[in-house]
Amino acid sequence: MNEYFQHDPKLEDFRLFSAEHIWTLAIIVFLTALLVVFKERVNLIRGPLRIALAVILFLFMFVQQLWLISERAWTLKSSLPLQLSDLAVLLAIIMLMAKSFRMFQFLYFAGIASSIQAILTPDLGPFSFPHFQYIVFFLSHGGVILACMFMIVCYHFLPSWRSLWISVLIVNGYAGCIYLFNKIIGSNYLYIMKKPENASLLDYLGGWPWYLLWMEAIMIASFLFLYGFIKIKEQRS
Repeated sequence: MNEYFQHDPKLEDFRLFSAEHIWTLAIIVFLTALLVVFKERVNLIRGPLRIALAVILFLFMFVQQLWLISERAWTLKSSLPLQLSDLAVLLAIIMLMAKSFRMFQFLYFAGIASSIQAILTPDLGPFSFPHFQYIVFFLSHGGVILACMFMIVCYHFLPSWRSLWISVLIVNGYAGCIYLFNKIIGSNYLYIMKKPENASLLDYLGGWPWYLLWMEAIMIASFLFLYGFIKIKEQRS
């Protein structure tokens, strides 16, 4: 049992789109669908649910950091929540607690897109199911998607065309800051300096720095897709 909490477990490496991975993705989709299907009942208790979701996301972040420290695996170069999908978890907590529409405008695009990318091609290495890190990773990143959908369903928040492009600018500005931070401490946050070691979408996008340009194009395309999803919803309402 202890191996499921060790930082260097003697487990098989995570396999992309294995049965466990597909089932995990299916559960996230199922929970999101439940939120939409039972939106009327969810609205009756939206206040407590909003706080509960924020607390759960915070606990995920806190416990993960505590686990890294307890395993003596916390390092400045890899343990800070600076990946966009990790940062999205922190921002989702703030959005939920403050009912922040401005935060939602950014998270709907950057948070959902980065979380989907993270859960589709996670950089988990030896942390396969049912390791603690596997469970926390998918629950926290899936929780960002649920948090954004929750604010749409329960508080009728909707992103705007303007916020799409503001989000693009913010992500690029953030990436510039992280690039400088990576250069200073020798880290690889946002995978700006090199590709992740595990299989990912970046493997098909060429070498450095060309895959960064493709990442930009894919980011904008995913933001446009998410905006299109909202426009379809508005037309059907």
